[in-house]
Amino acid sequence: MSTFDEYRQRIDALDAEIVSRLNERISCAMGIGRLKQETNAPVYVPAREMQVFEKVMALNEGPMSDSHVRAIYREIMSAAISMELESCIAFLGPATTFTHQAALSKFGQSLNYLPCETIEQVFEEVEKGSAQYGVVPIENSIEGGVTFTQDRLTQTPLKVTAELYLPIHHCLIVQPGEEHPERIYSHPQALGQCRNWLTKHFPHAELIPTRSTAGASDKVKNDPKAAAIASRLAAEDFGLEILAENIQDISGNTTRFLVLGREYGPPSGNDKTSVFFGVRHKTGALFQSLEPLHRAGLNLTKIESRPSKQRAWEYTFFVDLEGHADDPEVRAVLDDLSEHCLEFTILGSYPIAFRS
Repeated sequence: MSTFDEYRQRIDALDAEIVSRLNERISCAMGIGRLKQETNAPVYVPAREMQVFEKVMALNEGPMSDSHVRAIYREIMSAAISMELESCIAFLGPATTFTHQAALSKFGQSLNYLPCETIEQVFEEVEKGSAQYGVVPIENSIEGGVTFTQDRLTQTPLKVTAELYLPIHHCLIVQPGEEHPERIYSHPQALGQCRNWLTKHFPHAELIPTRSTAGASDKVKNDPKAAAIASRLAAEDFGLEILAENIQDISGNTTRFLVLGREYGPPSGNDKTSVFFGVRHKTGALFQSLEPLHRAGLNLTKIESRPSKQRAWEYTFFVDLEGHADDPEVRAVLDDLSEHCLEFTILGSYPIAFRS
C-alpha cells in the first residue's frame, strides 16, 4: 500500500513530465501556425480538431471519461490557437450567458471574447473582421428554431464552420443566505422553461423578464429579496449562491449553436452540410427538389420552412444533411437540387458535433 507521500511524489514527477510534453506540443503547434501564416491558411480547422478528439478518445483507457479528455484537450488546443494568432470570438452576450458557455466549450479559455448585444452584431463583427469567428444559437430542443439567426444566414457571405450542442441546466441563484425570494428575474425563455417548477416552489414570487440571464444575475446583486434563473457560471461570476439546480421543467433541454467564419473547412469524414433554398410555387416543387437526396441515399437530419421575405405566402427551406459539400456524391446531389430552386445557398459544411 502506497503512502500519501509516495503518491504525491509520483504526481510531482508526472506533472514535470506533462508540462514538458505540453510545451513540446505547443512548440509543434506554433510551427504549424507559422506555416499557416505563410500560406494564408485558417488557424482553426474543425476537421483537424475532430481528428484530435477522436484520436485521444481512442487512446483513453480510463479512469477519465471521454468528455473529461475532450475538455482537457480543448484547453490545450485553445492555448495553441492563442499563441498562433490574436483570435477574437464574438458571441451573443453578455458574459455568463449560455451562448458564452457554448463559445468557451468550443474555443476554450485562452482566446479573447467579444460579447455582443444582438445576434445581428455577432454577424457584423465577423463580417467586418473585428472577430475571426462568431457563435450564435440556431435552435433549441424545446423552443425550436431561432428565426433571426436563420434569416441572417441567408444575407451573409459568412459560412457555418462548426456546430455544438449545449445542455441547458437552469439554476435559481440568490444572494448568500437568501431562501425566500420575492422577485425572480430571467430571460423570458428561461422563465417559460421553468414555469411549472416556479409555480410549485414560489407561487407568490413576481416573475420579471430581462434581456438575458446575465442581466437577471446582475439585478440580484443589488436586490437581496430577488433571485435569478441563470447558469452555474453566472452564479460563480456574480458571487451569488445556487438555491436550486436543474429547475427546468423538461429534462434534455439542449441548444444547438453554430460557429460562423469566412469559409468552411475540408471534410472530416463525419460531416453535416446546411443549405438554404427556395422553390417555385407549384405542385410538387418541394418533392422534386428533395428527390435527388432520396435517390442518392443522403440522410436529412433537419428540414424547416420560413416565410419568404420577397413573396407573400411563399416559403424557403433550411435543410441539414449528412455529408460534406466537397464529397463528390454530395456535390452532385447539391448541383441537382440547385437546378430545381429559385434560390440556393450552401450555408456551410462542418463536422457533426459530439453530444454530451
